[in-house]
Amino acid sequence: MKPETLAVHAGREVEAGTHAVTPSITTSTTFERATDGSYPAHSYTRGGNPNRDRLETALAALEGGADCVAFASGMAATAAVLQTLRSGDHIVLPDDLYHGTRHLATQIMARWGLTASFVEMSDLAQVAAALRPNTRLIWIETPSNPRLKITDLRAVAALARAQGILSIADNTWATPILQRPLDLGVDAVMHSTTKYIGGHSDVLGGAVIVGEGREALAQALREVQKLVGGVPSPFDCWLLSRSIPTLPYRVRAQSLNAAAVAAWLADQPNIERVHYPGLATHPGHAVAAEQMTMFGAMLSVEVRGGLAAAMQVAASTRLFTQATSLGGVESLIEHRYSVEGTGTLTPPNLLRLSIGLEHVDDLIADLAAALG
Repeated sequence: MKPETLAVHAGREVEAGTHAVTPSITTSTTFERATDGSYPAHSYTRGGNPNRDRLETALAALEGGADCVAFASGMAATAAVLQTLRSGDHIVLPDDLYHGTRHLATQIMARWGLTASFVEMSDLAQVAAALRPNTRLIWIETPSNPRLKITDLRAVAALARAQGILSIADNTWATPILQRPLDLGVDAVMHSTTKYIGGHSDVLGGAVIVGEGREALAQALREVQKLVGGVPSPFDCWLLSRSIPTLPYRVRAQSLNAAAVAAWLADQPNIERVHYPGLATHPGHAVAAEQMTMFGAMLSVEVRGGLAAAMQVAASTRLFTQATSLGGVESLIEHRYSVEGTGTLTPPNLLRLSIGLEHVDDLIADLAAALG
């Protein structure tokens, strides 16, 4: 089935008994055993819940995966992946990535004996050079946050598989509508479902979808999910499931808006640089065009005049809300350098834009006024 059909039907079967077309919310934390002492499906909601089952079924179908494990946030999902590793293991990550992932690897997980190397992942030679005998994971983020660097998923996945190393891609920005890493050989995909999957800035969540042949990874993730307990509530799962049917249309409309905004910004004298893979001048444009169906709704710009000028632009918009996060129906603008803290590689004059569903002419007019 096509993505639009999967988004509407996967995990949304008519309920037995009630015949409800829209899934109900099961808030019970415990479930009755059968007379022989067995459980029909669930025993305790930390281990499983009907709403979580539906969400995991839908996300696995959208990504073309064999299984999905849902968590209470994107960071909980990322942490669960790292918690499947052992003390002394080594991981390779891109030098430009979500700052929370960087801090988790270098601060929290370092105390567990995990070591990490950060490389320019758009350069396959640098990825290969960073591998060690104890490397167990290559973490991919493409497009990257916040400079939208592009990694060749097929090439990195092949390199990892040849060495017996796990490859996992953070597909939050592209979504399964625009990019399917599992189809390109990546072993698993992570999502902060808070973003485009939720799409309305009103629910927190995360998920890891594993590909065929990676059942052992799924089992390890379920063990972390159950024992550590970073699980989404039934209501959060219901909200995410409610939003998935509109995902294909939201993401494509937002991507069209972003492409128009990026093209306009590229011609503005107050903008030094636009980071958007849909522009032919972007160094990763050719790779992105091969592995993505559209170029996404995220972009970043470097404002001429440094940090103060960038902060002034962010404070001067009226339609763009100056706020963190991304993927909602509303457009957001954020100064990332001041968010990411010590050790960030993000330029001080960079602004990250999450493009929403407003009319693109109004968005461009708002940016024009702020830049002026």
